[in-house]
Amino acid sequence: MYETPFHNRDLSDLSFLVTGGAGFIGSHIVEYLLTHKASKVVVLDNLLTGQKSNVDLFASHDNYQFINGDICNIDDCRKACDGIDYVLHQAALGSVPRSINDPVATNRINADGFLNMIVAARDANVKRFVYASSSSVYGDHPGLPKVEDKTGNPLSPYAVTKATNELYAKVFGDVYNMPIIGLRYFNIFGPRQDPNGPYAAVIPLFITLMKNGEAPVLNGDGKQTRDFTFVANAVQANVRALFANDDALGKVYNVAVGENFSLLDLTDCLREVLNVDIQPKHRDDRPGDIRNSLADISLAEKLLGYKPTVRFKEGLKMTAAAF
Repeated sequence: MYETPFHNRDLSDLSFLVTGGAGFIGSHIVEYLLTHKASKVVVLDNLLTGQKSNVDLFASHDNYQFINGDICNIDDCRKACDGIDYVLHQAALGSVPRSINDPVATNRINADGFLNMIVAARDANVKRFVYASSSSVYGDHPGLPKVEDKTGNPLSPYAVTKATNELYAKVFGDVYNMPIIGLRYFNIFGPRQDPNGPYAAVIPLFITLMKNGEAPVLNGDGKQTRDFTFVANAVQANVRALFANDDALGKVYNVAVGENFSLLDLTDCLREVLNVDIQPKHRDDRPGDIRNSLADISLAEKLLGYKPTVRFKEGLKMTAAAF
């Protein structure tokens, strides 16, 4: 999937650290870097939500190293950053509902863990620190499409932690002159996304249910919209951010397609892709959810050279085939 490069320089003399590299998005970034012959790719992951099967995909590569460690431990962060040129920080405890149920764990991993990683990267003098933020930082701001400089009040503890990441990144860029870029992910989906557990993301969950002949359950009327973004587009944004010109530094960028679809649209598309005739069920709205989401990606296009290559329906077909 990653044979076509998103970069235009030789990676064979460069080392990369991917935190959360056993996770869904992180493992795709690792795959890209190894496909394009990076000199060294280190994964730091404690396998709390990451999958051992994702780690095993790369075990035979000579230039791959796995560290079973925790971003909440500053010593693990320092060990992982040793000799590293570029850090791609993907490690986090995802899910808005999980953060509402356990805000302490979400803050410890997403806020304290982020601070540990950015300190370790600063002390290791890395060439660039690229980190995952989230569209959740837009909170209750009603404007569509979402533009980077217009955010609202956070609607969940998860959103608070991601907004905190952005504040720390801004301060570290200003105070320590660190080369940092943040990426606000919009509903990333694709192969390897975990369909299991109470906090599974909607697309892998729905695919699994409908393949098994079960009805997916929509929160509320199902007319809430999302800018669903295939994982290859997120990988592209990370790679572009690694090697973008210096005028791109110190900013945060929307990573999306610039198109939104409702959850009802999603179930309609999945019925077509999976060739099933299953109607969704409905339940009450979920607290902390943003009603509508649509990204303006013009800033990423201008300063990162980002251009999404996989649209929603094509990505759904590839994801369903992988499951």
